[in-house]
Order: sequence, then structure tokens, then C-alpha cells
Amino acid sequence: MSALDSLWVIAGMFVVTFGVRFVLFARAHKVVMPGFLDRALKFVPVAVLTSIITPMIFVSQHQLNVSYDNPWLLGGVAAFVVGLWKQQQLLTIVVGVVVFFIAKYAFS
Repeated sequence: MSALDSLWVIAGMFVVTFGVRFVLFARAHKVVMPGFLDRALKFVPVAVLTSIITPMIFVSQHQLNVSYDNPWLLGGVAAFVVGLWKQQQLLTIVVGVVVFFIAKYAFS
């Protein structure tokens, strides 16, 4: 692929991405969502992140791994417990990452 072709692909991706978002944002003030739908949409980011992270936590090397030497599982459990206990996003992330790295280097 030549440099000119790459630029055309990037420009096309920009137009499609910007066009879709511009149309949605331009009409956003005219659309009124029902209350139940507005409340339900607040859970979408959590559901999407959960569906992305869960396979990483429980599956390693194409097999289910729920043992104590799985650093992903230990970090996930630590983050879950801290998230329930303190309900602070940054603290939850930091604790999960720290426990993950400690477990990763302790078991390897």
C-alpha cells in the first residue's frame, strides 16, 4: 500500500468516525430519553469493561485458570474487594494493578 493510499484510508476513517458522532451530537439536544432507559444506559460502561476483562482474568494459555498462582485472578479479586469496600475508582485500579504485579513477580 502506498503512502497516498494510506492517507486516503485514514481520511476515510476520519470522515466516517466524525460523521457518525457529529450527527449524534448535533441531534442530542432534540432527543429526550425515557427515564428508565437513561438509568439503564449508565450501566453500559461497567458491562463493557467487565466483558473485556473477565476472559483475561479467568483464561490463560487457552485454559480456565482459577488457581492461586494466577496473577490476573488475584489482582481482579483484590480490585473487586477494594471496590466494594471503598467505592473509589482510582484506589480500586491501583490496588488491583499492584496486587497483579506483586503476584506476577512472586510466582514467576
